Amino acid sequence: VFAESNLNMLKAAVQAKVEGVAHPIVLGNPERIQIIAQREQLDLTGIKIVNPRSPEEFERRRKYATIYAEENGRNGVTLDEARDDMFEPNHFGMMMVKTGDADAFITGGYSKYSETIELAKEIIGIREEYKHFGAMHILSTRKGTFFLADTLVNRDPDAETLVDVVKLTHDAVRFFAHEPVMAMLSYANFGSDKEAARGTANKARDAVKMIHEQFPDYMIDGEMQVNVALDKQLRDTKYPFNKLKGQTVNTLIFPCLSSANTTCKMLLEMGVGESIGPVQMGLNKPVHFTDSDASVHDIFNLTVAAVIDAIVQEKKDEEKNRKKFDKMW
Repeated sequence: VFAESNLNMLKAAVQAKVEGVAHPIVLGNPERIQIIAQREQLDLTGIKIVNPRSPEEFERRRKYATIYAEENGRNGVTLDEARDDMFEPNHFGMMMVKTGDADAFITGGYSKYSETIELAKEIIGIREEYKHFGAMHILSTRKGTFFLADTLVNRDPDAETLVDVVKLTHDAVRFFAHEPVMAMLSYANFGSDKEAARGTANKARDAVKMIHEQFPDYMIDGEMQVNVALDKQLRDTKYPFNKLKGQTVNTLIFPCLSSANTTCKMLLEMGVGESIGPVQMGLNKPVHFTDSDASVHDIFNLTVAAVIDAIVQEKKDEEKNRKKFDKMW
């Protein structure tokens, strides 16, 4: 499901259909979408257009509102409010995915991240093994592929939140067929800032300590500056005790959203590489968020990631149901 019918999202939906990646559903006013398609010479054959505001969707809006209100009544959501909310594409689209009417959801063109993220937590929910969810960018450069997190969700994470980000990113990197070698970034190296209690270095160090204790097999160390992380000769010579000795770092964990998002966008604007993202990690269903200025290429790449995510989710659900069935017998 594509939440918005802006030109780039519409073009990405068409590309997804043409290349056989997905069966796109575009939310919006059909007449307006047809005008855009005619003007841009886009073939919408095989693309389903759903208007959440139309009378034809009355029953589905009512169904979705009932579920949403029942699950979020203690979060201040009344049934009347839920009915009104279902006229809005993000609410409607996420409920499509929650109820199985669709497999994945792409949003972000006209939406505020903060509002959409909170909505995703309410409707889709965070996977039970985590308290937080996050997002990463996959950056393809001349020096290789790098994974950056968290680039979207957690503004000022504490040590416990960073632990969740590390766990999510570790699994996500493996999902994309790479073995994660992770550096926890900061402005200081391995306790060099004695005033770290006042800054991000302290929580980064605490998070690494917790990961080392809870998941000793993870290849992660820090806190460290980014040049130390990426220059293994410098790192191993100056800090020979580090757990990553001899390894090439491919995954960068940032201590706050500001540093992660700024770094990612700076590298892209400088033409250092191309990216896929932000790839959502940790929600119960594949809901992904684009930048407001995302190109067709960006949205299409994220669509591919969402489809893969949905396929894996389906396999996990099948396995879970099979185990429940086996226990019954």
